[in-house]
Amino acid sequence: MAGGRWGRWVVAVPMAGLALATAYPLVFTANVAVKSRREYVLDRFAPTGSPRWDNLAEAWAGVGTSRYFLNSTVVVACSVALLLLFGSMAGFALARLRFRGSSVLYLGCLAALFIPFQVIMVPLTRVLADTGLVDTYPGLVLAYVAQFLPFTVFLMTSYYSTVPAEIVDAARVDGSTALGAYWRIMLPMGAPALLSVGVLDALFCWNDVLIALLVMPSADHRTLMVGVTSLRGQYSDDVPVFASGVLVAAVPVLVVYLLLQRRIADGVTAGATRG
Repeated sequence: MAGGRWGRWVVAVPMAGLALATAYPLVFTANVAVKSRREYVLDRFAPTGSPRWDNLAEAWAGVGTSRYFLNSTVVVACSVALLLLFGSMAGFALARLRFRGSSVLYLGCLAALFIPFQVIMVPLTRVLADTGLVDTYPGLVLAYVAQFLPFTVFLMTSYYSTVPAEIVDAARVDGSTALGAYWRIMLPMGAPALLSVGVLDALFCWNDVLIALLVMPSADHRTLMVGVTSLRGQYSDDVPVFASGVLVAAVPVLVVYLLLQRRIADGVTAGATRG
């Protein structure tokens, strides 16, 4: 009994420390975001006495955050839609269609997961520049699809591998084509996995800075994360407004996490726990 109690403490104490280390930066940023410059200079760690909500308004409207927010929303929505479409089709083909070279293609997807983006960023930007897609929404969408498609294919292949093969075989016996079996049977059955993978892809795309900075260099086309990063130089002497911009950028991610945290966990283990 005593050993079990000590075992729980051994697990609980490091986890509590990890939770505190994760939550403190967010609490600190939220506190600084509603401080005046004078309060921040006098004591940056003390709780604010009178919250200044106009810092948030200035970060949202005064420095173009609303435009950056719209850019991120458009790019992330289009990227996730294409990732789920192509990822689910490829996952179905690799998991349930028997064709020559499928194992090689699957191993290629696995290998792509371990290639750092820094290795491919020069050829990727060169291809986008040669095709006139730099500083355009389609260019950034295609870059995100290229970067995150292997991850989507891997998870969807794992999920579709757990679906009984008899379901697809029955559809083929009834005269359905492979595309028909995918569209009418496998795609609806994969809805839970698609939701989980879509949430993860959306978080990856929303939090990205490096790819967006390379593909969308002009100020008008910046995504929210790139725009917030640029505020650091513009507001180096007004940290509360900069912290307000960071907080605005983090709110959508926090909302998605709080609403869909169970789906996010399911997406990481998609296909691994189904019998």
